[in-house]
Parts: sequence; structure tokens; C-alpha cells
Amino acid sequence: MSDTTRPASPAHNARALLKQLQQDYKVIGEHQPLAIGIDRQLLAARPDIDRKAMRIALGMHTRAVSYLKVLQSAQTRFNLDGSPAGEVSDEQRSLAAKTLHEHFKKRALEHKTRAATEAAERQHAEKLRQLQDKFSKK
Repeated sequence: MSDTTRPASPAHNARALLKQLQQDYKVIGEHQPLAIGIDRQLLAARPDIDRKAMRIALGMHTRAVSYLKVLQSAQTRFNLDGSPAGEVSDEQRSLAAKTLHEHFKKRALEHKTRAATEAAERQHAEKLRQLQDKFSKK
């Protein structure tokens, strides 16, 4: 039997890269609003970064609840070095707030659905137990 190792998935590589970027760059680690075109800054600063993994990592980062929470009330975007890089528009703040609202609405619905499913399963198990008790007494 040969020892074959699969290469890590792009998402796995992106998660590892994101953790590294959060450690290396304060603006990413603190979830500050990033400058438009931050990917080009990253590639210039770190030419060794895999572009696909970087784009996936930045996507995960900018869709994270913690990033969106900061973005919905932020005024300024930041470069990798922490210097200001323009303003966050009202439209961008509004979109962040809308995205958060939809995220929490979806989570609440999932929680409600899970709770209903668990209740139905408990009820089904109780009915089965009752039937078992009824027919095992004979």
C-alpha cells in the first residue's frame, strides 16, 4: 500500500493563509475596512502568495460577521500599513448592514428549524416508546 497524501484544498490553504495574514497585518487582524484593491497590495508585499488562495482568504475575511460589523459603522478604509485609503461609502455601509441582517435572519431560521426537527424527533421517540410499552406488556 503506498502512502499518498492529497494536496490541501484551496479553501484549506486559504484558511491557513488568512490566519497568517491576520497575524502579519494589523488591519486584517483587527478586521478594519480594507482599501479597495488590497489584493494588489498583498501581492506586491508578498509575491510568494498563491493568488487563488489569497482571493478566497480575502473573500472569507470580508464576508465574516466581525468584518461586516466594523464596516457597517466605519468611515475610513485602510491600506496594509494602516494608513487611510479612502472612505467607506453610505452604500457600502448599508450593504454591510443588510448582509448582517440577512445572515442573522438565516441563522435564526436555521435555529428555529433545528428546534422544530428536534421536537418532532423527541415526540416520535416518545410515541415509539409508548407503543413498545403497550405491546410488550402482553
